[in-house]
Amino acid sequence: MRAPAVLVTEGAWEAPVPGRVQKIARAIRRMPVTGLAGGAVLAVFVLAALLAPVIAPYDPNESDTLERLLSPNASHWFGTDQLGRDIFSRILWGGRYTLGASLAVVALSATIATTVAVVSGYFGGKVDLVIQRFVDGWIAFPAFVLLIALISLLGPSLRNVIVVLSFTMAGGMSRILRSSVIVVKEASYIEMARVVGADPVRIMFRHILPQIVPLVLILASVQMGGVVLVLASLGFLGFGIPPPTPEWGSMLSGRARDFIYSAYWLALFPGLAITLTVLCLNLFFDSVRDIIDPRMRGTGRR
Repeated sequence: MRAPAVLVTEGAWEAPVPGRVQKIARAIRRMPVTGLAGGAVLAVFVLAALLAPVIAPYDPNESDTLERLLSPNASHWFGTDQLGRDIFSRILWGGRYTLGASLAVVALSATIATTVAVVSGYFGGKVDLVIQRFVDGWIAFPAFVLLIALISLLGPSLRNVIVVLSFTMAGGMSRILRSSVIVVKEASYIEMARVVGADPVRIMFRHILPQIVPLVLILASVQMGGVVLVLASLGFLGFGIPPPTPEWGSMLSGRARDFIYSAYWLALFPGLAITLTVLCLNLFFDSVRDIIDPRMRGTGRR
């Protein structure tokens, strides 16, 4: 039998688009203008941080005492600091450390919280009781005070800041995820997996974990802006990434504070970088949360 002919008019045929691309396109179309604007600015910041070695006009740690405290000009767009270092170059390089460390903190804290929540929620009973009492003590201490105490004990470094901040933030997230695990484990397909003799590890990480991944992404994304602020605060107080590493919070601390009133650019541009980054992170990931979580769709939008 001859195959039926297909009528193709000019311009009517289009190359098939993968389903995942279509989903992304629909999500972008549903995103509000504030979310799109925040995502666009955030993309520029991330791209500038990644390309810092290429587009930074100066070495971020190169000092020139003859060019100390220069106001913004054609050679130094954001001026220079008290040591003659170019502030624009330091902000570009600082974005690599600030955004990179924030992403590492969010990923590590989400991993720790998810593991604790899945184990605690699935086994229940005495296992859940012991783990939750530990989590209660974990989140009982004021987070910022605990951060400063632990970093003072271990010493300020990029690795210590990431590890300590990740463990500090994971406690509250694990409590929320545990509630979802308890709901998911009562589903019929989980009972069937137990009946056929599936291993608990397989049930937890093959059947339960995929069901709570959207909630993990929502919680992690919402925390991103707060992590940037905490890292900047630690750097300002001298407990963050040690100098001379160009980090936005540390650029506002130390001797720079002595010149803020006479050289406004020392505080203006690092402060703007922190403010715009946190604002764009919140706008973009709030919109992403509304799309991922069906219960949040339509909230906050007119």
